[in-house]
Amino acid sequence: MSETNSAATEVAAAHRYTAAMAAGIEARWQDVWDAEGTYEAPNPSGDLAGDPELVAKPKKFIMDMFPYPSGTGLHVGHPLGYIATDVYARHQRMTGHNVLHTLGFDAFGLPAEQHAVATGTHPRVSTEAAMDNMKVQLRRLGLGHDKRRSVATIDPEYYKWTQWIFLQIFNSWYDEDADRARPIDELVAQFESGERSAPGTRAWSELSAVERAEVLGGYRLAYASDAPVNWCPGLGTVLANEEVTADGRSERGNFPVFKAKLRQWNMRITAYADRLLNDLDALDWPEAIKLQQRNWIGRSEGARVDFPVGEDAITVFTTRQDTLFGATYMVLAPEHELVEKITPAVWPEGTHDVWTGGHATPVDAVAAYRKQAASKSDVERQAEAKDKTGVFTGTYATNPVSGEKVPVFIADYVLMGYGTGAIMAVPAHDSRDFAFARAFELPMRCVVEPSDGRGTDPSTWDDAFVSYEAKIVNSASAEISLDGLGVVGAKAKITDWLDARGIGEGTVNFRLRDWLFSRQRYWGEPFPIVYDEDGVAHGLPDSMLPLELPEVDDYSPRTFDPDDADTRPETPLSRNEDWVNVELDLGDGVKRYRRETNTMPNWAGSCWYELRYLDPHNSEKLVDPAIEQYWMGPREGQPHGGVDLYVGGAEHAVLHLLYARFWSKVLFDLGHVSSVEPFHKLYNQGMIQAYVYRDSRGFPVTAAEVEERDGKFYFEGEPVKRELGKMGKSLKNAVTPDEICAEYGADTLRLYEMAMGPLDVSRPWDTRAVVGQYRLLQRLWRNVVDETTGEITVVDTEADEAALRALHKAIDGAGGDLAGLRFNTAIAKITELNNYLTKVGGPLSRSVAEQLVLLIAPLAPHIAEELWHRLGHSDSVVHQDFPVADPAYVVDESVTCVVQIKGKVRARLEVPPSISEADLEALALGDEAVVAALGGAGIRKVIVRAPKLVNIVPA
Repeated sequence: MSETNSAATEVAAAHRYTAAMAAGIEARWQDVWDAEGTYEAPNPSGDLAGDPELVAKPKKFIMDMFPYPSGTGLHVGHPLGYIATDVYARHQRMTGHNVLHTLGFDAFGLPAEQHAVATGTHPRVSTEAAMDNMKVQLRRLGLGHDKRRSVATIDPEYYKWTQWIFLQIFNSWYDEDADRARPIDELVAQFESGERSAPGTRAWSELSAVERAEVLGGYRLAYASDAPVNWCPGLGTVLANEEVTADGRSERGNFPVFKAKLRQWNMRITAYADRLLNDLDALDWPEAIKLQQRNWIGRSEGARVDFPVGEDAITVFTTRQDTLFGATYMVLAPEHELVEKITPAVWPEGTHDVWTGGHATPVDAVAAYRKQAASKSDVERQAEAKDKTGVFTGTYATNPVSGEKVPVFIADYVLMGYGTGAIMAVPAHDSRDFAFARAFELPMRCVVEPSDGRGTDPSTWDDAFVSYEAKIVNSASAEISLDGLGVVGAKAKITDWLDARGIGEGTVNFRLRDWLFSRQRYWGEPFPIVYDEDGVAHGLPDSMLPLELPEVDDYSPRTFDPDDADTRPETPLSRNEDWVNVELDLGDGVKRYRRETNTMPNWAGSCWYELRYLDPHNSEKLVDPAIEQYWMGPREGQPHGGVDLYVGGAEHAVLHLLYARFWSKVLFDLGHVSSVEPFHKLYNQGMIQAYVYRDSRGFPVTAAEVEERDGKFYFEGEPVKRELGKMGKSLKNAVTPDEICAEYGADTLRLYEMAMGPLDVSRPWDTRAVVGQYRLLQRLWRNVVDETTGEITVVDTEADEAALRALHKAIDGAGGDLAGLRFNTAIAKITELNNYLTKVGGPLSRSVAEQLVLLIAPLAPHIAEELWHRLGHSDSVVHQDFPVADPAYVVDESVTCVVQIKGKVRARLEVPPSISEADLEALALGDEAVVAALGGAGIRKVIVRAPKLVNIVPA
């Protein structure tokens, strides 16, 4: 090669869009955007006040679900949602919106603590290092976040307000008459004035401080109680129901989980069950997510019924009170508070051997069975097992409608977490009760007439008969008869009868349980709670917030043999005695107190972070009311207010979303926010999957080193199996965004992730396919820039009509797609336009080139910014108006109409899209080819489908 040719090649390469050029363009514009505050969204107070033009702008608050700062950094699956919200936010800015889009870090949690336990490194050190690394990775993607608003849950100035919200909840109660939360002081005032009677027979003034605290604890929305909890010895902590897997193990670590009674903090989320259920209707959420929440809340209507047992009564909740006459035995959850009280020392005369479990006394039988049940999760206990287990308590209760004595059992298929922890068993009409009755030789009575011809003797049945439409039978006593009634009528009659006698009432029950809010961990928000010498809990005053995490020598809670259910927690904070035991003045002089040594769960910080994004540096208030009203207040189409778009994984359908909704409603009731709901529109993005390659042992091998030969796959010469799965370090198939950015540039990565398929559908990653979007950007570059000289090639003449039609159709289609989160089809339309312009050749009209750049700007902002400035503009492409399609060019100028005679095409006519049927028929019949084909024959019928078809049927 000559020196001249070599030099020419170097010059050409210098102005060609390559990965190296992309890297330079992207880094330069990211610096400019940061320096100029390009993505900073003004608030309504301060910098927005007094600017009518800005105030008049519609707003758009766009959020991603909090990322957790992992030490391993990001793989290409992580930023899928972040890129999507960035594209949407950019499009919204270009369509005239004041856009708030930022990102913080949900930084408390178990991984950092486990790392600290293993290495001795403080969790803050590893967490902040992980955050710094993720910030670098995310910045490289060109995400347009308002960085002034970014938060991290581990910052004391952030969790000060998490603690403050906890205290608002602690100092509140739910007034059922007003159907809202109110300050606890208002409840105390009612007790003091006598407007509300204190529980029991004594007046409020006669109660001690400890007794008053106990009464108030029964009302507070945040309260401590001794209750059955999910105890995980292997982790040394208790878990919420939602953190226990279907097979009764911990979500993190896969350790066994047991039932144990511990004193823990709880949130009374059940007080909001109806509102959490009803308010779903006004939210723009996927129906599948709404259904999961409805099922989790689990509202059911029925009746509470008392079954006398000695001096006590067992209360059951049933949705089939019409079958009361068929209740032939009862079952209590093993943890039920009455079990020990009602269990006698000896078996009553006539006890069946099968009822005793082989034990000499009821006490032995009950103790052994309770220990066995404690080793099972709620899910395991409710599973449809073939063999039903249980044991007789040695006691009989009385059926309140029939007066019959019914034996009382304990069995693990009954849970304390639903209803009252006790059931009336109607074995003839419930499959689980039927199986239990068969196993324990218990009587059955048919009280709902079968319609399938099986008769009314349950001893001849193979399974229970369940129906809501049959008639009630065998259900009469001297006081009441339900015979001959339908289910609905029988329910109403028996409920009224029970209510009139004070032995039952119609009621509503929920599957939802109160939220267990304690963790025996170090790396979490400390509770702003201290206990006095009598054990009474006191909230710290606002002036003492934040209560910061102290230093400890050992970060790990004490863990135990994972299978030892009899162990109990020991928290890391409890070992710092100087921090735990303090002298404080809470308003009544200096006294000795003991701090709470549990920490809040990692869900706490993510329950309210949308509010801190609004006003992140406010040290006096949770959020300025005017700012919250502007960004999140109710408005047309959003009656409950909330974030305009919230994007994240469907795996948070219950945990995070339900908790955040609860906190939002409490804050609304107390007057701190105007939004009843935190998130108006929810969108669940799919998952980027990747191929996993496994060797003969089933172990993953490095995916990048696998070779494909003749449709088979080999690693280091040995055959491996391929399967589609998650992307991750453990599966050795992770691809980092850094790798793709280095090879192709961030804009290419952004385009590829958005082009892979619909955003809400999971899709496989294919590094080889990334090059397709890289070539799109190279063609775009060549359409505007001369690769030899680096000069702009556009001309200041108007484009021809064909180019304008292609442009405006792309604008019309892509604009609608971007607004509707259909990014893959938007890219397809832009690609089609760019390919057309490339194929036509010649220099582009300036107006076409500029609109093409604006069209791709939300998706590929770096190259768009570069080309925009090269086209002679000094202001940022970020805040330009998105192109508007001209309707005259969007509608096709003409369409092809096919004319058929006897089903054969005889002519094709170019006609206006708006042509009438009469005009089209006349045009077709006058066409020379049609006249010739008819050959003078008469016409029996003409079928016209304007503007594309005319079908002529000759006589």
